Parts: sequence; C-alpha cells; structure tokens
Amino acid sequence: MPRYSSFEYYMTTQSDTFDLIAYDLYGDEYRASDIVDLNPEHCGTLVFEAGIELKVPVYDAPSASDNVAPWRRPA
Repeated sequence: MPRYSSFEYYMTTQSDTFDLIAYDLYGDEYRASDIVDLNPEHCGTLVFEAGIELKVPVYDAPSASDNVAPWRRPA
C-alpha cells in the first residue's frame, strides 16, 4: 500500500466516518487508517459532526515501475 507524502485538510459533513471519507476521497475505505494516524485526537470518533477539520493524506501517484517485479525493474 503506498504511503502518503504530505497531507491536506478536509472539512467533515454531518455523519461522515473515517472509512466513508477514505472511500469518497480515494475509492478505498482501507485507507481510513492513514486518516486516523494523521488525526489521533479524533481516533475515538465514530461519526463526525459537520465542520470538523481533518488532515487527509496526499498519496504519490504510482509509477509505471511499481507494477513491475523488483528483479525486472531497470537499475
């Protein structure tokens, strides 16, 4: 799973959850853990109220070599 290189801010809407935000932003609810990691003060929040500012990761775009086996990548 690619790690993020930086973050930006996201303003919650009523009834947002970490996995819903991850799915809406990245199409992958499993990236919710990265959002939780960036926002430890909200780790116990299950459902957000509107207007909470969260940090969300900005992921590096995968390069073409990421889809090639390591032993076949150019040196």
